[in-house]
Order: sequence, then C-alpha cells, then structure tokens
Amino acid sequence: MATYAIGDIQGCFDEFSRLLDYIGFSPSRDRLWLVGDLVNRGPASLQVLRFVKGLGERAVVVLGNHDLHLVMQAEGFGKVSHEDTLAEVLASPDRDELVAWLRTRPLFHVEDEYAMVHAGLLPQWSVAMADELSREAGIALVGPDYRNFLANMWGSEPTSWHDGLTGWDRLRIVVNAMTRMRFCTADGVMEFRAPGSKGPPDRGPAGCMPWFQVPGRHSADHVLICGHWSALGFRREKNLLALDSGCLWGGSLTAVRLEDQRIFQLPCRCQVEPGGWG
Repeated sequence: MATYAIGDIQGCFDEFSRLLDYIGFSPSRDRLWLVGDLVNRGPASLQVLRFVKGLGERAVVVLGNHDLHLVMQAEGFGKVSHEDTLAEVLASPDRDELVAWLRTRPLFHVEDEYAMVHAGLLPQWSVAMADELSREAGIALVGPDYRNFLANMWGSEPTSWHDGLTGWDRLRIVVNAMTRMRFCTADGVMEFRAPGSKGPPDRGPAGCMPWFQVPGRHSADHVLICGHWSALGFRREKNLLALDSGCLWGGSLTAVRLEDQRIFQLPCRCQVEPGGWG
C-alpha cells in the first residue's frame, strides 16, 4: 500500500487522472491525501468531486478556501467571482449530496509524523491544538446551525490568535489560518490585504514572513503537508511538503509518495488567464 499526497487540483480533472495513471494509483490498495481546493477556476470541478467522493476512505481530503467557497455558493452566501467555474457543480442533480460530503471533510488531518492542512498553521498552535481546533470548526460545519456559521465565516478579522477567542471570531480565525494564510508576523499576525500577500515568499508584505518560517513554530515537530500557495511552488524541507506547483496556472501537478518521499510531477495543460496567484 502506498500513500500519495497531491497538490491543489482546482477542477483540472484531466491532469489529475493522468497523474494517477502515472503513479500507478490503485484504489484497492493505495490512498490519496489531497490538500484541498479540489474545485474552482479549472474546467471540470464536477468530475473531480464525483471521482474523489467515490473513492470513499481511500481519499483523505482537507478543505481549501475554494471548497468552502463552493459550499457557501450552494447555500446562498458569499460573493460570486467572475473567475468562478462552479456553475456545472451548482446545476448538477447531485449538487446537494456533493456539497454535504464536502461539509464533512476536515480542515486538518494528522497521522503519525505527518499533518495535512490546505494553507498553514499559526505559530502558536501545536499539531494537537490544531487538530482540536479543526474538530471545533468541523462540528460547526455539520451541525444544525451550520448555515449561521457560513453566514459568519468569511472575513479577515481577527488577524491573530489568543486563547480567549470565542464564538464566530474563534472559528473564523481557524478557517482563515488553515485555508487562506500565507504570510504572518513573528507574533502570528496574519496578513491578507497588503501588497505581496499572495506573491512569492521572498517578496511578501513588510514585517511578515512565510508562516512555516516563523522561529519557534509549535507544529515543527511534524511534517506539514500543504498547498494553497502556487507562487511558493513545490518545496520540500525537513518539516514541510508544499505541493501547490501551479497546475491551474500552466505549471505542474505534484504527488509525493509518503513512504519513500518520491516525487511525481506532470506538466499541466489546465491553464486559466493570468490574473493573480491561486
């Protein structure tokens, strides 16, 4: 049995299928770890969702910001972007089933020495704490009051963590860190709006650094598997596997076999018009 961690697919089903053929993935024996953003911007989000959902327990998925955007669109919340390619999903006869399945996916997954999140973890959070916070958000996403959570989930405040956070503020910062964060200060203040906040790691906002480079980060005792940051690209370090290699932007789709760290990459034809980093 092999476990393959794969970067952001974002509706690029053909590339995803070719990569699975290339690595010799067998759903009868292997598992996939998918770092989120299964959908949006690419042309075939519906096919991606149906295929991954059909894998059942053979696919471990954490939620990305585009996945949550789809959930919100399906429930009548959030703003529609001209870059969205979710219409086919929203019009499909199995839309409600697919969206309900998405809502049951976690924000964070930990297993042995590996932990997976779409974007990142605040430096104050240990892996155990992040796992607990993910569970809190997951309960809110599937609970009877989940629509109220969706109505209060989006927004960039608060920007920093403290243990006294409660209610929507507490859940919102968990969602923002785990699905949106790229840069933060050494004290863990997230930056989403300043120039450079979506760009390459060496040209970030003043006073900020990539979240995984914060000295003393409490989650550094695990290998964190993440995506979300196409301008960062594929990066492998002692305690980091960053897998968003920009398939959507004409880059490649990346898989890493966790058992031996072998890297598999295929060039992508799934390319959207340049307009920003995914």
